[in-house]
Amino acid sequence: MLSNCKLRPTPISISILHPQRPNPRPRHHPPPIPPPAVRRPPAMSAAHLLRHSRKLRSLRNAIDCERSGLARYFSTGSGSFAVKENGVEKRIGGARFSQCKQSGKNLDTCKVPVGGVNGSSAFRGTLTNRISSGVTGLNGPLSCVRVASARSFSSSADLPPHQEIGMPSLSPTMTEGNIAKWVKKEGDQVSPGEVLCEVETDKATVEMECMEEGYLAKIVQGDGAKEIKVGEIICVTVEEEGDIEKFKDYKPSSSDAPVAPSESKAKAEPAEPKAEEKVPAKAPEPKAPKTEEASRSGDRIFSSPLARKLAEDNNVPLSSVKGTGPDGRILKADIEDYLASATKGGKGETFAASGLDYTDIPNAQIRKVTANRLLASKQTIPHYYLTVDTRVDNLIKLRGELNPQQEASGGKKISINDLVIKAAALALQKAPQCNSSWMNDFIRQYNNVNINVAVQTEHGLFVPVVRDADKKGLGTIGEEVKQLAQRARDNSLKPQDYEGGTFTVSNLGGPFGIKQFCAIINPPQSAILAIGSAEKRVIPGSADGQYEFGSYMSVTMSCDHRVIDGAIGAEFLKAFKGYIENPTTMLL
Repeated sequence: MLSNCKLRPTPISISILHPQRPNPRPRHHPPPIPPPAVRRPPAMSAAHLLRHSRKLRSLRNAIDCERSGLARYFSTGSGSFAVKENGVEKRIGGARFSQCKQSGKNLDTCKVPVGGVNGSSAFRGTLTNRISSGVTGLNGPLSCVRVASARSFSSSADLPPHQEIGMPSLSPTMTEGNIAKWVKKEGDQVSPGEVLCEVETDKATVEMECMEEGYLAKIVQGDGAKEIKVGEIICVTVEEEGDIEKFKDYKPSSSDAPVAPSESKAKAEPAEPKAEEKVPAKAPEPKAPKTEEASRSGDRIFSSPLARKLAEDNNVPLSSVKGTGPDGRILKADIEDYLASATKGGKGETFAASGLDYTDIPNAQIRKVTANRLLASKQTIPHYYLTVDTRVDNLIKLRGELNPQQEASGGKKISINDLVIKAAALALQKAPQCNSSWMNDFIRQYNNVNINVAVQTEHGLFVPVVRDADKKGLGTIGEEVKQLAQRARDNSLKPQDYEGGTFTVSNLGGPFGIKQFCAIINPPQSAILAIGSAEKRVIPGSADGQYEFGSYMSVTMSCDHRVIDGAIGAEFLKAFKGYIENPTTMLL
């Protein structure tokens, strides 16, 4: 087949360009064909974005409930938002938007335009700062406000428009609070800036101010109400005085109370009807000491070693405890539940029967917080202690020279504790590692030297802070300490009076005569200085056989070994001792 085929040569044209000849004229190419016009999709409306965007869907659920809501700050830690339920706009406490970081005192009003299915609605609020609100883009941040209460435009004819005010979060660690007393009474007119009530937080008693004009229609939680969860309704206000009588028998619904995550999750899970048919309803069993028989093999009771040890320490018979472990095995949790039920039930009767006379004193909120924080400190912080004796003769002499000048100028006397605070602040400049905090992944070293001073009151232990103590004079430090101590005794400290400390000084020597003690570190700080009393000692003199008297003060420093090594702590105490024994160097 291939032999019969004839191959014809293909002519090839080759053009050779000689350098003497000019370049050939370029050929003219036809103009390029423009690409077909691209059809752009029509612009999406705001309602379409809110309906189909995953990132904005939660926003629509949060704000597309009514045309307006009341936005307000109670503090930098408060926050909640409004939702619609059964035709009534409710206030849900405790929730916050993640981007809210505003604070301040000036009152302004802002409108948040929101495009939705029903058109544009707005949040009308009284804010403590001007907060720009709006969506910057699908991937942009959302500037927002914290809604502390909602004006309920009720669909019911029984209740007029009203405002349900919940327990605010007045400190970063607050989960519940107490009502110390109500300044306003039911029926009183309220105006912005007026004190509504006094709330006892986990650290102090704080005045709660009203943010809008109206009338106090109903006080839900009265004077002395205890353990009110953040967000739980405490009062109701209305705009018109004639609406007050309609809230005489007002009671908040159970849905207004904050629900724990575990409870809400349990409610969300549907119940199985088959299980209800098989298991008959039983009356709730009391948590009194359990007398059911534990699982036995003959006369043997199965229990874990830890449970047996806990039962022996508390004289608990294992036969009276019902085990919840595998095959009825008694666990540590079973012993703890038994002890808790015995404390609530028959343990008090046992004490009374044994002839003990006692009084149960309820724990104040500050006592609970102090107990939890100090327990966590001892359990999680590796403490070690350094003690040094410092001679304070020159310190006492300098104080005696400065106080007459203070009195002549109208100032208050300088105490030994004021000189100790100043010496500790200056020593932290020489050992800045001691002015730090453990942050798990890193150590945060502070540039400010803020000294907390422990103050004991009848309400509990407070630690107000003297800010920038290294930059202040002795007279200023003494004046601030006296003012803060008086506020602590009056239980009127504000959050800015005790937050932000970097180092703590606790003095039990001057007021109580304690020679030496070891203090517990105040987290998140890494050290605390315990000051003992000064005592006279006999010391060798300058010549052989001669003796003299000197006043010495014992100082013990508790250190966090994760942050402060032993040599660093010794360096701080060396600098501190130098300032105490040569106090004139503090004035340079």
